[in-house]
Amino acid sequence: MKVILSLLLILFPVALFAALPLGSTPKEVALSGDEGGLVVGGGAWASSSLKGKMSLIFYVDPDKKDVNDEATQELKKYKTNKTKFQSYAIINMAATWKPNAIISAILKGKQEEFPNTIYVQDMEKKLVREWGLEDDNSDVLLLDADLKVLFSQDGKLGAEDIQKLVELIQAYAAP
Repeated sequence: MKVILSLLLILFPVALFAALPLGSTPKEVALSGDEGGLVVGGGAWASSSLKGKMSLIFYVDPDKKDVNDEATQELKKYKTNKTKFQSYAIINMAATWKPNAIISAILKGKQEEFPNTIYVQDMEKKLVREWGLEDDNSDVLLLDADLKVLFSQDGKLGAEDIQKLVELIQAYAAP
């Protein structure tokens, strides 16, 4: 009994903050109205729109926006086939003390700087609740065209993680 209890105490924090399991399909979610949506145009966004292309998703707390800069800089070195690949920056707006108006203005500038990335606002931590993403962090997901998880990491990516991510993307979406 002590062994089981010890294992549960050790594994519980890992399960609580675990990345999405590889091979799983995240639950369908939609962000619209007060829940959030697209930064440019302000329309609704739904995870069903990811189907048909490999999707790289950075789910980011604005206070942790620089955590995976190393990964984004590395990924910028590679070209992708736009008919097979799309990148998303989904911002966890409820994870910060910063005013939404200021963050929205910054995101509109980012959208201009990175026109091939779709920027989305999650105003109420819906992806934290529905997908189990880690709150107050930088989460990186890679989904295939059928929405299966190919890569999932909470927090800062190490050099090996970045290389694995690049290899997965290039294997499917190289021009």
